[in-house]
Amino acid sequence: MVKKSHFLFILVLLAALIVSGCTSTPAATPVQTEAPTAIPTEAPTAVPTEAPTEAPAAAALSITGMVATPMAWSEDEVKAMDVITVESTNKSGETKSYEGVSLNTLLELAGVTAGAATLEFVADDGFAAEVPLADVQACTDCIVSFRSQGGFSTVLPGFAGSAQVKGVIEIRVK
Repeated sequence: MVKKSHFLFILVLLAALIVSGCTSTPAATPVQTEAPTAIPTEAPTAVPTEAPTEAPAAAALSITGMVATPMAWSEDEVKAMDVITVESTNKSGETKSYEGVSLNTLLELAGVTAGAATLEFVADDGFAAEVPLADVQACTDCIVSFRSQGGFSTVLPGFAGSAQVKGVIEIRVK
């Protein structure tokens, strides 16, 4: 009987400690010196987020930088422009015909601003090549050509091979 009462006493004591631990207040409660601020009674409404404004997802070619109007075109839009055919000699010494849109036409549509001196052609793989703007503007045969597998390349007859950028997606006017 004594064992039972000791066990019961310990059990009651543990229960009291557990209950008092749940309801106890911390020893140091902060003192509030300012008037309480109002707690909003309504839940905040969620504001729908919009996707960042960028060139349309279908944009295959863009002109950015020092231009009056940055431009972005789909492949179909570029192909619908006036197409010209030019001949250029590749790095193997072979002369081939290429179809595309005059680079100067694209630059005119974007409106190159005063002070621009360089064009940078950026490819879909990150490769970039720079050429003097004045040299391109003097070139009537410089085009953005149509690739057989889709996309564009620069064809700049008489320019260095590194200026012939395959997979060009952006023309930066600097």
